Amino acid sequence: MLRRVHAGKPDIEKIVAGNVPFALQPSGAFQKGIGKPYRRGVLLTHGLSDSPYHMRHLGEFFQRNGFRVMAVLLPGHGTQPGDLLGVRWEDWAAAVAYGVQSLVEEVDDVYLAGFSAGAALSLLQANEDERVQGVFLFSPALKIATRARWAHLRRLYSWLLPRSAWLNLLPDQDPYKYESFCMNAVTQMWRLTLALPQAELSIPVFVVASADDATVISAAALEFIKKVRHPARKMLWYAADDPKQEDVEWVKSALPERRILSSAHTAVVIPPDDAHYGESGEYANCLHYFAQDGAHYSACRASQAAWLGEVTPQNLKYGLLRRLMYNPHYAGMEAAMRRFIERLS
Repeated sequence: MLRRVHAGKPDIEKIVAGNVPFALQPSGAFQKGIGKPYRRGVLLTHGLSDSPYHMRHLGEFFQRNGFRVMAVLLPGHGTQPGDLLGVRWEDWAAAVAYGVQSLVEEVDDVYLAGFSAGAALSLLQANEDERVQGVFLFSPALKIATRARWAHLRRLYSWLLPRSAWLNLLPDQDPYKYESFCMNAVTQMWRLTLALPQAELSIPVFVVASADDATVISAAALEFIKKVRHPARKMLWYAADDPKQEDVEWVKSALPERRILSSAHTAVVIPPDDAHYGESGEYANCLHYFAQDGAHYSACRASQAAWLGEVTPQNLKYGLLRRLMYNPHYAGMEAAMRRFIERLS
């Protein structure tokens, strides 16, 4: 099993706190349920190779807005990358279903919020569970590259060539996200997208996605929002150009004065003041240089003047590039979410 290695003396309590599931009670004024402690609750689901740490700020947002909050840890996550070698997407779906069942015991109205693969799992659960009253989807993994379907074939000979079981082997120095990625994770993600419903959705939907996303095919989110038939529907679209689509609010992603070239898949749910991934955070994502160029990898991690954005050929032309890990428009996203919540019945 591939294990993560952290430089220096690890802060075990801090690492554990970021990787375990969490629950929050609403702060301030909130509505009580009918025979239950709370009227509204939300289940948060992190993305593939991530951890509940990535959902912490969203959890605090929902807490401030009167929601009972629960966040799940998907099987195979929060430990070591090798634990994804044998997991199935159905295991992830079962964890979400269990989370909903736990939440419904305390709230009248259940909402789901998910990032990337967590968004796909939330959508799948909402389609199968009439108790779900609405969904919040962030960088939703609704469609991925078709070449992912062939990843499962490597399992046939990975026992003979163990390295073939891995898409990449990276330092794994991030305590809250796997950096190494196994082929089974790709296969299960692709199978999950095949299981997603194609029918129209008739519950409230809030979506945030980026045209610059290099992890998922984000244009699928633009098509998805067209299928939502509930009047409470809203999408924020980070991009260079306005798609001019109904119910889609364009946010210009580039901020050259802050050396930000574009948004990124990894950036949406993290605010600039996050201590780990934020503007002055302790983590720098330079993994795109690791295997090919050790000098650039070291320079990227050390530089305070690197460009920020998604890892694309166009952005790499600007020079030293870090993958953007925070959302410079996070405050605006929260404001849009508050307005959306006010529209809920």
